[in-house]
Amino acid sequence: MGRICHMAGEKRAIMTFAIDAVSNRGATRFSDIIYEKIVGMIADGNFPVNERLPSETKLAADFGASRPVVREALERLRADGLVVSRKGSGSYVRQRPDSSVLKMVPVGSLADVQRFFEFRAGLEAEAAELAARNWQPADKERITEALLAIEQCLRNGELGADEDQALHDAIAMATGNQFHITVREWFKPHFAIGHSVTRSLSLKRTPEQIRSVQDEHAVIVEAIFARRETEAHDAMKRHILNARARMFQGV
Repeated sequence: MGRICHMAGEKRAIMTFAIDAVSNRGATRFSDIIYEKIVGMIADGNFPVNERLPSETKLAADFGASRPVVREALERLRADGLVVSRKGSGSYVRQRPDSSVLKMVPVGSLADVQRFFEFRAGLEAEAAELAARNWQPADKERITEALLAIEQCLRNGELGADEDQALHDAIAMATGNQFHITVREWFKPHFAIGHSVTRSLSLKRTPEQIRSVQDEHAVIVEAIFARRETEAHDAMKRHILNARARMFQGV
């Protein structure tokens, strides 16, 4: 009994550490703060699309930061497709995100949300591949039910964030690997934020854009049920990276 309690205590400690590690990492990085400030200024129109951003030196002075810190923030902005570098000319705003993105995520955590999408891309692609290899009839039923629930939400004009998360949970269960299920439990709040943000933003898109997200789900599910492991892996990775990109698509 003592051993069981000890193991349970260890699990709680690991869960707390894992969640705190993701939550606190961004709070301690000054570059993340600069990153979020620049995103906000682009979203508000202070830095217009196709216009040149102030120089690293000017941004460093404005934000009270060093140039390396500003440079790191700009590198992430480029990776997220918000700015583009032109050789010998500087950094230019490539697209303006929906300002509501900043209202949907906790203050100071936007960079962590983006990093979590990067983490998900690898994790969930592997889950889809394993699900294609290992799914059982009960898994197929759960996945189908979740996919149909999202479809019903689309018809009703509803958000469907919970239904979206349920589909990804069902795929994790179909892996037959308890660690995929456990990781989703550990990071449940982070998964929830990602699903909520992307689903909320999707309601502002055209019907074709909204449909494209569900089409991505359908491709993943079809590959899983056909036991095409590589195709399921690639389709899921593409879906997660597309979701990450959709966060910063202007409307």
